[in-house]
Amino acid sequence: MSTGPFGIPRERLPGRGLLDFAPRDSDKRRPMAVTVKICGITEAHALDAALRAGVDFVGFAFHPASPRHLPYAKARELAQRARGRARIVALLVEPDDTTVEQVINAIQPDFVQLHGRESPQRLAELRSRFGRPLIKALAVAEAEDLLHVARYESVADMFLFDARAPKGATRPGGHGLAFDWRLLQQKRISRPWLLAGGLTPDNVALALSVSGAPGVDVSSGVESEPGIKNPQLIQAFVAAARVVLPGSVQQGSSA
Repeated sequence: MSTGPFGIPRERLPGRGLLDFAPRDSDKRRPMAVTVKICGITEAHALDAALRAGVDFVGFAFHPASPRHLPYAKARELAQRARGRARIVALLVEPDDTTVEQVINAIQPDFVQLHGRESPQRLAELRSRFGRPLIKALAVAEAEDLLHVARYESVADMFLFDARAPKGATRPGGHGLAFDWRLLQQKRISRPWLLAGGLTPDNVALALSVSGAPGVDVSSGVESEPGIKNPQLIQAFVAAARVVLPGSVQQGSSA
């Protein structure tokens, strides 16, 4: 089976490879050692900082309980600004079909990220109806949580491992909490995956080295206040993540 960029089977990708594009002249050349996603972007200046830093994915949140929630008109403007420079991810939490359709119509995302308690059957339904590559976020607090990976491997194109939200939280992610990265050491996962939860410019290099993650996702760790991204922190985060070279990371993804 031939694979496209980031190891995703080509028959599961819409159109050209999802990472197969040339950066604009104003963008930095992106090292391929570590994949970086900045999620929950709400403002153009933060998006521009992420693009200048050479991130691979930018995420826009559609969840009213989140301080990073975007109205469709604003999200459309930002997505148009990012298109062709990074892959666009729509973050949703247990959405109904109408919401998914509205988000796709608004920003035409390259990926839909599901960050709730969606079942494998629900992912299969969304894939069948909308045909978009899916990122499934899984909450991790202990080793047993990783047993859920096997249930989703046939329907998810990527995984995102995030810390379990605190009891009583109104949203599943974006709390700045970390889990024990050692749980992912030497874990064999047949899909590409990203490490999330409590990452900052100060700890991302350590997190990569400990977990063996092929990529990272950050939101609150590059904010000056909830929902407001800090361009300097974005730049510092990407630089710190890309210091980890291929030879120093025990990659945790394998086909």
